[in-house]
Amino acid sequence: MSLQPPASIADLPRQVRLFPLGGAILLPRAVMPLNIFEPRYLAMVRDAMADDHMIAMIQPRDEKAKPALYDIGALGKITQYSETGDGRFLISLTGLARFRLLEELPATTPYRQARVDYAPFEADWGPAEPLAPVARAHLESTLKAYLEAQGLSADWDAVKSADDESLTNTLSTVCPFTEAERQALLESGSLPARADTLTTLMQFASGGEIGRS
Repeated sequence: MSLQPPASIADLPRQVRLFPLGGAILLPRAVMPLNIFEPRYLAMVRDAMADDHMIAMIQPRDEKAKPALYDIGALGKITQYSETGDGRFLISLTGLARFRLLEELPATTPYRQARVDYAPFEADWGPAEPLAPVARAHLESTLKAYLEAQGLSADWDAVKSADDESLTNTLSTVCPFTEAERQALLESGSLPARADTLTTLMQFASGGEIGRS
């Protein structure tokens, strides 16, 4: 299943279904695979599929039964959907735009709902600002040191060929950062700012400072 995104950020819903998920951030144009099995989120996906196909991802601040939520999340659209033989849904959520959580709404649904504002993140709708060549080189050199420190390796042909946004967003979502660190990446104002935050986090995890080229 392939779905076209809304025509503009003005077309995004101001009332959204909330999916609080720790350790997971959704970024504009990035794709998040999800294995849905909890009854409340199965209901959410059913409702989304019957309506606008949209779900809002947001991180919880704590581990309470009804956790407090971070102020910033991101709206995504279901772009792939399948049902398994054991009652689960496998979906892919493509990021549309980040939002600021304004208020949680009373809900009769088993999942939480909220009113949100996309205005602080209107730039998410357009093409991402590219990285300066020196920033891209610094990101790659920092990644190399980070992987060596973690005892990991990478397909460097794939790293070199990836565009700035894909590389930055993929690393932001797959590297084993804390929830607070992931939230800092989500809240970075622009792609260059996110890449700068990402290099700082990888430098810290590598145990040292790496000079720019």
